[in-house]
Amino acid sequence: MDRELLVAVLSLLGTLLGTLGGILAANRLTNYRIAQLEKKVQAHNHIIERTYKLEGQVTECIHDIRDLKTERREKV
Repeated sequence: MDRELLVAVLSLLGTLLGTLGGILAANRLTNYRIAQLEKKVQAHNHIIERTYKLEGQVTECIHDIRDLKTERREKV
C-alpha cells in the first residue's frame, strides 16, 4: 500500500510540474507574440503619422503652385 501511495504522489507531482511548465512556456510565447505585434502596430502608426504630414505638405505645395500660376497670369 505504501508503494502505491508513493507512486500516486510522485505521479501527481510530475503531472503538476509538467502542467506548470507548459503554462509558463505558453505564457512566455504569448508575451513574445504580443511584444512583436506591439512593434508592428507602432511602426504602422508611425507610417500613418508620416502620411498625414506628407498630405499636409502636398496641400501646401498645391496652394503655392496655384498662387504662382495666378501671379504669372497677372503679370502677362
